[in-house]
Amino acid sequence: MHRSARGAAAALAGALLLVLAVAAPRAAADEVDIIVLKEHGVGSATLAQPYLERFMALAAQQNGWAAAKGQYLTNRAAGVSFIKAHAPHYGILSLGAFLALRGPYHLEVVGRVASALVGGEQYFVVSKTAQDLAGCNGRTLASDHADDVRFVERVVARGAFKLGEFKLVPNQRPLQSIKQLLGGEVECALIDDAQLAELQHLQGGADVRVVWKSAKLPQMVVVAFPSAPAGERKTFQANLRHVCDGDDGEAACAEVGIRALDAAGAADYADVVSAYGG
Repeated sequence: MHRSARGAAAALAGALLLVLAVAAPRAAADEVDIIVLKEHGVGSATLAQPYLERFMALAAQQNGWAAAKGQYLTNRAAGVSFIKAHAPHYGILSLGAFLALRGPYHLEVVGRVASALVGGEQYFVVSKTAQDLAGCNGRTLASDHADDVRFVERVVARGAFKLGEFKLVPNQRPLQSIKQLLGGEVECALIDDAQLAELQHLQGGADVRVVWKSAKLPQMVVVAFPSAPAGERKTFQANLRHVCDGDDGEAACAEVGIRALDAAGAADYADVVSAYGG
């Protein structure tokens, strides 16, 4: 796996805790739990967790929290279990996970993270044999994104295709679809921008062409859960845009792959929320 892909999960974990570390101090309180749910990432949750734990200790110290605990997850079911068990205050969620969990868990958008390493901002159908999307119709199409049909068809494809139009080969590992395509096991694949970048570093990747691409989507969402007190939430949101200020902040953001980090609200995600539907 390319070096940038191996560092993606660690960069994301660092990004979240970098945000927390600059939030204004508050009086000591009960443990603050944080969830990072990055679905379909090419990085490793095992690699990311030590970074998360290291920064959680710093966040607790700088914010005056009695204790803080973070969890990096790549599986939505595991994320739901963590939310139910720990009632986290904040999270950074993949767009699909945010849209699915927004209603049931009353999530409030407080910010957005744009990272060169995260992925999920744009989706592509790629092939070695098809000349266009129609050429994949009725053919084998591999993807690890097929577990969320509603997100793919309503938000990603926006009517351009339905997964039922292909001979779907669902996968769980992010790079498995690419390897199947390169090996001739499938004729087409639905991948995201992180996977497309990884394809360029694999033997035979130059033979693969993009036959369809989605519009660019918002990247990961910074959310507050109902368990976060209103005052704490307001301060946290206000400080998001200042994380990368100054030489130290700029260097720290660059080290964890941050392009931009800012406060955001419901209006910033209204389009994808509408497309996903209630």
